[in-house]
Amino acid sequence: MRNFMMVVAALLALPAQAALNVLATVPEWAALAQEIAGDKIKVTAATTALQDPHRIEARPSLIARARNADLLIATGAELESGWLPVVQRESGNARIQTGQPGYFEAAVQVRMLEIPAKLDRADGDVHASGNPHINTDPRVYLQVGAALAARLAQLDPAHAAAYQAGYTAFAARWRANLARWDRQAATLRGQPVVVQHKSFSYLLDWLGLKEVATLEPRPGVEASAAHLSRVLQQVRSQKPRWVLRAVWEGSRASDWFAANSGTPAVVLPFTVGGNDAATDLASVFDDTLTRLLAVK
Repeated sequence: MRNFMMVVAALLALPAQAALNVLATVPEWAALAQEIAGDKIKVTAATTALQDPHRIEARPSLIARARNADLLIATGAELESGWLPVVQRESGNARIQTGQPGYFEAAVQVRMLEIPAKLDRADGDVHASGNPHINTDPRVYLQVGAALAARLAQLDPAHAAAYQAGYTAFAARWRANLARWDRQAATLRGQPVVVQHKSFSYLLDWLGLKEVATLEPRPGVEASAAHLSRVLQQVRSQKPRWVLRAVWEGSRASDWFAANSGTPAVVLPFTVGGNDAATDLASVFDDTLTRLLAVK
């Protein structure tokens, strides 16, 4: 009996199973993982809303975080192709290499837009798998969230029920949000819009907005004054309601277009942390609609 009690005491003295270390490449997937997993994980993002997610420096501090990660969540679709492979390689962490259970891509879970018919570097920063900015359509979080909950359960089967319950609760909240946002946005459908970069194709698809021009002559290529003048002449008769840019994009092109066309320039948060109002996933879309609807 004494030996049995000693064994029980020793087991009780053991630390609780450590939370999974999760590293997300961008804030939206870090926020989604936290919504689903709660205190079962420790999650950080490699980037902030104020950084261009295409162009990140693989700093030693980031590589160190990747070295200790149990799960790496990426957007994929080549969004992080300029820096994430370096982080994976230099981390020496076998768990998070592409093709391993500890590597998760969001883009493969959803329908991709703007898949190019051909690839030519002369066309600018074109992604072979399609436009990678899936995060601007709130509908994708249900699909990505379901797959992410399953992956968390695979990596941490002891808490599989908690991950499924977390996703179920998130999905119920999210569907209620989607219904509310659809009602709010009903008056926006069909409105013409100019974008600075192809950052909002999924947002426009969700809201039924009509993109009439992109200020960049090619993805990732800054517009010249001559190009902006041509765009202005091409769309003047269509009377776009907004010119949109993400908070991480430079303002020169959209400010010029707004000043010379009379079209209001609207800066959208794009992801969690994009402004003081966008503190979580739901508030990103609350703030986005508030900004769009404020323009009469």
